Amino acid sequence: MERKKIKEALRQEASLHMGQRESWDRDTLTSFLEKVIDEWQLKKKLDISPQLKEEVIAELSADFLGWGPLDSLMQDEEVSEIMVNGPGNVYIEKNSQKVRTAVKFDDEDHLRYIIEKMLQPTGRRLDSASPYVDFSLPDGSRVNIIIPPVALGGSYVTIRKFSHTIKRIDDLVRLGTLDKRMAEFLVGCVQGGINILFSGATGVGKTTTLEVLSSYISDKERIVVIEDAPELKIDKDDVVRLVVRPSNLEGKGGISIRDLFTNSLRMRPKRVILGELRGKEALDYLQALNSGHRGSLAVIHASSAYDAVGRLEVLALYAGLNLPAWAIRKQIASGLELVVQQEQMPDGSRKIVEISEIRDIEDNLNLDIRSLFRFQIEGYTSEGKIEGRFVATGEVPHFYKKLIQQGISLSERIFQEE
Repeated sequence: MERKKIKEALRQEASLHMGQRESWDRDTLTSFLEKVIDEWQLKKKLDISPQLKEEVIAELSADFLGWGPLDSLMQDEEVSEIMVNGPGNVYIEKNSQKVRTAVKFDDEDHLRYIIEKMLQPTGRRLDSASPYVDFSLPDGSRVNIIIPPVALGGSYVTIRKFSHTIKRIDDLVRLGTLDKRMAEFLVGCVQGGINILFSGATGVGKTTTLEVLSSYISDKERIVVIEDAPELKIDKDDVVRLVVRPSNLEGKGGISIRDLFTNSLRMRPKRVILGELRGKEALDYLQALNSGHRGSLAVIHASSAYDAVGRLEVLALYAGLNLPAWAIRKQIASGLELVVQQEQMPDGSRKIVEISEIRDIEDNLNLDIRSLFRFQIEGYTSEGKIEGRFVATGEVPHFYKKLIQQGISLSERIFQEE
């Protein structure tokens, strides 16, 4: 009896019995599977070697009690991302480098079994009518799944693992994401209620940076967090978490980020944190920034501070209120104060490449965006590692005096050029 058939038969047998118990631990499941195999060997005269028996039991235990073949990758703290391209191709990002692994699923059915197991607690749909989905695992890891017929070559699963090792700003300094001066400045900005937009491509660390900085918000402040799928881990007591709801099969009952954002302003928030700006809610966000909601944090996908502001303008125009572009820019200039641009470098490392201040509109046309800090590339090592340093541009932000008046201890020397 070949390995695949043994596993299929054992999976069916265990599934029938697992439904009769409230819970199974690893020892109980292992004992059950060993007993079934022993009975097969006696009654059906099957020749199953001790090694095969041990391997099959371990694999099925991972299927039933964890995430199957992905278990070892999920437990490896050095793995930051897992990319499944069908049942036979699994890639990971480890130590900022992407590599192909030896991990495989038995077939597409095996992969779909694990997918359904991941999806079951969320209540999300995944079928031919709705072939892709975003959700979070209990540990905070973000999952995207897309299945046939949209996906060719099998189901695709992308898991961005939640980092348990990055909790404070010193951790980001240690990793080389920014330097101590920039860290001191950003912490002061968060404590002083500066409105910050975190910008960058997918997977560059924007959400991690936002999470770390949010830990410096005062415990006295009420925070409302709005997301597409629960991902942000805000370690504060008075946190209200709101998540969008997709439409049902009839296209009704959906609740958008804009709906949640509008409602959140009636919940007396001191801070509003948006997981990602991607639609008409951008106009509501700008109006909130200009109506006294200080210290708001948000994420946007863009390749520079200029692009981030431009995309924010375009998204606000989607709201359809026929506002002129200059009026949107005026709201951006008076409400948004800082853009933190993050990138993944050619060697795989993640860095805050620029921190920029939004000042005002020049000649009613263009926003005045001033770079305060940036990462300066100086070369590469023989191993391909990037060499460079973080530098200050000499610009002092206009809101510096406001921070000092609020009691934020921040030396003006950190802005001096070296």
